Amino acid sequence: MDHTFDWQSRTRLIFGANSIEQLGEVARAIAGRRILVVTDAGIVVVGHVDRARQSLEAAGLFVSVFDAVRENPTTRDVDACVEAARAADADVLIGLGGGSSIDTAKGANFLLTNGGTMRDYWGVGKASREMLPLIAVPTTAGTGSECQSFALIADEETHQKMACGDPKAAPRVALLDPVLTVSQPRTVTACTGLDAIAHAVESAVTRRRNAVSWLFSREAFRLTVTNFGRVLDAPEDLEARGAMLLGAAYAGIAIENSMLGAAHSMANPLTAHYGIAHGQAVGMMLPHVVRFNAEQPEAREAYYELAVSNGLVEPGAPRADAAEALAAHLTDLLRFAGMPTVLADCAVAEDALPALAVEAASQWTAQFNPREITAEEFAVLYRGALAGM
Repeated sequence: MDHTFDWQSRTRLIFGANSIEQLGEVARAIAGRRILVVTDAGIVVVGHVDRARQSLEAAGLFVSVFDAVRENPTTRDVDACVEAARAADADVLIGLGGGSSIDTAKGANFLLTNGGTMRDYWGVGKASREMLPLIAVPTTAGTGSECQSFALIADEETHQKMACGDPKAAPRVALLDPVLTVSQPRTVTACTGLDAIAHAVESAVTRRRNAVSWLFSREAFRLTVTNFGRVLDAPEDLEARGAMLLGAAYAGIAIENSMLGAAHSMANPLTAHYGIAHGQAVGMMLPHVVRFNAEQPEAREAYYELAVSNGLVEPGAPRADAAEALAAHLTDLLRFAGMPTVLADCAVAEDALPALAVEAASQWTAQFNPREITAEEFAVLYRGALAGM
């Protein structure tokens, strides 16, 4: 692991039950006057938008709402959000919802302030002008987008996911209120929780990991893996909800300093072609990637530390046993959530695997995997996942 780093925290974190009530004063403190809340229709129905509006209006701010965000946002969603922001003459954006809402707000911010299209910002550091202040208010404990400078936006025509990152795109503030996550359906809690756990595990071993990313990866894994079952069994448990929310945010910080790996590369084609929810897809692929990466010494050592520190194996256990225990536990989490553990149960056929493997190899995150991986090796992993081998 590279112990050198250059890290600057760009996002103020506010954490606590009912902290949504601080939203107005937070927005006013960053000179906001005309606010656009970017969200989805479901968040409106459960009342979170009303709570946000009340706080903002009590602070004397003018509020508009764009509530047409869709899951896995595309360039069409971003363009519609840009139109809403221009109509509102917004000077502050608030992403209220899951990662889709926060990413849509980020994407719109690129275009509002720098012009062009999302494709112009595919990559890192391509925005030349400052952006509007963005406040992220996650209602799911999953993506960690609230602590990242990247927006993941799909091309409406090609469905290619574009990671558009720039330090200026990072939220100015992330407001973490566990009360807002209680309204999630069980399936959403499970999928987003698995995503957060995968972020912790993958960011712990990438080629870019460093001392800072490891600190956040390790704590994110502890918070999420020990509370995942609690939030599924007791959805009203605010302590467990808060731990998952904080763990997801810490994993987001870890990603910002480390990136992700092959499990996400394998999950994206499954979501694009079979409609498998992202958290479920990455959760199914992760155990196979852990076993693959465990052949690499530094990854194997990191997996050992995650396994030991969370009681999956005893201290001093063989490193290979620790990696296997970690992989097995990740599969157990899928079972506990009532999700399939093999691709055969998701209508994925064996003859589709070569094409999926080629697509996985072309994914951006593949280059950060600790062990170099080819399309042929991706195909082997997909075959293992097909029947659970």
